[in-house]
Amino acid sequence: MRTKFVCSALLALFHSALLMPSTQAQVVELSDIQRIVETLASDDMRGRASLSTDIARAADFIASEFRQAGLQPYAEDNYRQSFDVTKISTGNQTVEVNGKALKDDEFIVLSNADLISWNTQSGVENLEIKAGEDFSQRFRAIVRENPNNSVVWVDASFAPMLARFKKIFSRENVVPKQENTGDGPSKVFILKKTPANSYQINASNSRVDFPLFNVAAVIPGKSKPEEFVVFSGHYDHIGILDAVGQDSIANGADDDASGTTAMIALAKYFKKADINERTLIFVAFTAEEIGMFGSKYFSNHIDADKVVAMINIEMIGKDSKFGPNSLYVTGFENSNLAKLMQEHLQGTQFTFHPDPYPQQNLFYRSDNAVLAALGVPAHTFSTSQIDKDSYYHTVKDEITTLDVQNIKSSIEAIAKGVEGIVKAEQTPSRVEKLK
Repeated sequence: MRTKFVCSALLALFHSALLMPSTQAQVVELSDIQRIVETLASDDMRGRASLSTDIARAADFIASEFRQAGLQPYAEDNYRQSFDVTKISTGNQTVEVNGKALKDDEFIVLSNADLISWNTQSGVENLEIKAGEDFSQRFRAIVRENPNNSVVWVDASFAPMLARFKKIFSRENVVPKQENTGDGPSKVFILKKTPANSYQINASNSRVDFPLFNVAAVIPGKSKPEEFVVFSGHYDHIGILDAVGQDSIANGADDDASGTTAMIALAKYFKKADINERTLIFVAFTAEEIGMFGSKYFSNHIDADKVVAMINIEMIGKDSKFGPNSLYVTGFENSNLAKLMQEHLQGTQFTFHPDPYPQQNLFYRSDNAVLAALGVPAHTFSTSQIDKDSYYHTVKDEITTLDVQNIKSSIEAIAKGVEGIVKAEQTPSRVEKLK
């Protein structure tokens, strides 16, 4: 065991020497990464669900890390950036097909309306998720892009996926508080076991306002304080699930305790390094898992024209598809941010790569999305092999599955890569605004 520890320590030192920024400040210690990610992914945090009281423990921990490092609060004295949403909880829900009541895990009702009552004669649009399609992608596309009230017939081969999504999506729905919560289309996904000659759908909702909060700190810039560089990760996860054996806590070690740990480590490093000419903002977003509410609120309450770059860090706890010492960058070609950062990694083995999953449209599916749409070179940096990760959104996303050295090398690469931007020696090109 001692030999293994010594080898690991030597490997960590080698990587640190390989990626050390030009300043002499140490970027991060392996033991500190281990401590932070273990705390965020501990059972005490109970899965950090944003609509639970458990999320406050994680927020207080992150705030304490900022405070001890000497960073200034970004919005409020307690490092929170608070806002309210409306939580819509489901009441009675029943679906009958051909006069027969379906089981609870055979349908999903997504609706903000106080009451819906549909049948075959209601004139509601009918859609399908067919066998062989990408269920997750099709489901999300219908929810996010289809403007109509819809009944969606799901092929029977997707019964396990529908049941899994039911647990995640239909417990509660959330909308911004200022939004008219009765507006917006309703969607009902129904498992199609036999041809549907008739159906009857009844569902009701109740609503209550609920507080959420990002956790954010700032290091003011010296010569260019009105130019911002944002570092971020989301600290929420999905909370408590049905037990698998004795375990019911979805700890979210990789998703996204790993990225939040990196953000905190970068905040500490740049505070000590004291090299920033531009203002640096470090923010842990809430409610990414239920609709990116935290990043939307933050992004809509900052002047996007003043944000020079945003580095959002999402799931870096394991090797990427490109192997060790690599990160992929969503929307890689939409700005030259990653290319500028790569210039500062000359002489190292670390490389930034284009997103290998373009069909997933990840550039506009994470917390960088709103600022990217507003023209900011805002990108997500990740190593997640999303086509192979069997731990994603399960109780098995535990600290024991992570390669902490991979987190460390990613932090060091980002710290060194972004140095020219932090010092205001480089300015990345803007992303084309979405119209």
